[in-house]
Amino acid sequence: MRAFVTGATGLLGGSLVEALLAAGHSVTAMVRSKAKAGHLAAQGVSLVEGDMEQVGGFAPALGGHEVLFHAAAYFREYYQPGDHWAKLKAINVDGTAALLRAAEAAGVGKVVYASSSGVLGKAPGGAPADETTPPDAMVHRNLYFRSKLLAERAVDAFLAESRLPVVLIQPGWMFGPGDRAPTSSGRLILDYLNRRLPVSFPGYGAATDARDVARAMLAAAERGRGGERYLVSADTPVRFDQLFALLEELSGVPAPRLSVPYGVVLAAAYASEALSRLSGQPATMPVEGIRTLREPHPTSSAKGARELGATFRPLRETLRDELAWFARHRPELVGPAAGRLAALGSA
Repeated sequence: MRAFVTGATGLLGGSLVEALLAAGHSVTAMVRSKAKAGHLAAQGVSLVEGDMEQVGGFAPALGGHEVLFHAAAYFREYYQPGDHWAKLKAINVDGTAALLRAAEAAGVGKVVYASSSGVLGKAPGGAPADETTPPDAMVHRNLYFRSKLLAERAVDAFLAESRLPVVLIQPGWMFGPGDRAPTSSGRLILDYLNRRLPVSFPGYGAATDARDVARAMLAAAERGRGGERYLVSADTPVRFDQLFALLEELSGVPAPRLSVPYGVVLAAAYASEALSRLSGQPATMPVEGIRTLREPHPTSSAKGARELGATFRPLRETLRDELAWFARHRPELVGPAAGRLAALGSA
């Protein structure tokens, strides 16, 4: 397979590249800067500089590729204060629509698009949400989720007029090695390691290994049905106290012993965002992130398991590998636990 990957320096995109190379496929990666993608070039990946706000600038490079894996997205708003809607719409919605048109014009045979499980609302009565569950108020309030929802609608509009098959993957909250940005999950882990989380708080997340999502996306390229959505998310949300207990076991850094009510955490999140605006540093506790993670959001990835063979490794394994990766590749971010973490081993 000759594969073209957007977002290749991100957590999911990087996992995709590794899975493609391991399977013997050739890979072209669209990156914003070749200088920051030397690790990909060293693996034999062909690099193309590009920007999702200017798809026409790299569109000619799509020619000759059988499958396009679209994993690029703008997600800063999810963990930073401020209104980033213009950027979110330009990249996640308009950029996706432009990329699909360019892929069709270039003769690409199939597209696998990474959406988000965040486009799904809660199912009635506490039942697990699946690909058919409609969005709720939270989806529309969270600007990142809203951008992904509108991107899915842009895909549907494209499919109504095109024969190019597009398969949509809806990942959960992704963790795993290779989180170079880092993403919101990586920042949470680093804040934990550096003792920036003095208390625990009520909250849940569908912690999903990016490598498992990447494997499902490869399967989608082979046998996923065009126009179909596949939820690829750990079905049982993990509580934050469970996540912190695993991090304590693996890192030796003590978990916070004090748990505070949701209202206190939300007030602290507003204070964190106010401090972020003054300091220019990322908010440790973003308001919208706290709201999103307040309650469990069970899901069912039965369709992905049935049609794509999606499986999910234990969270302990994911965290072990991510901690070891940070210690080896970004030791300056890990803090005093770096030595112990490097000895964990990483896939």
